[in-house]
Amino acid sequence: MSKLRIVAILLVVAGTLGLVYGQLTYTRETHETKLGPLEIKVKEKETVSIPTWAGVGAIAAGVILLLADKKR
Repeated sequence: MSKLRIVAILLVVAGTLGLVYGQLTYTRETHETKLGPLEIKVKEKETVSIPTWAGVGAIAAGVILLLADKKR
């Protein structure tokens, strides 16, 4: 399997996941304080929305690359 075909498949999969889930949530540690034996950590949940056009664009780019790879 060529590298171009692998990239194309990854684009299609990533675009499909972006359309299905629509957002990505992750936890980020923002502050950490140590006062003697006491430790305080603050974690914040952040959400990144994945635009529909980005998912559709990734799928379209993947399909175009797959078609281009077949013509070789």
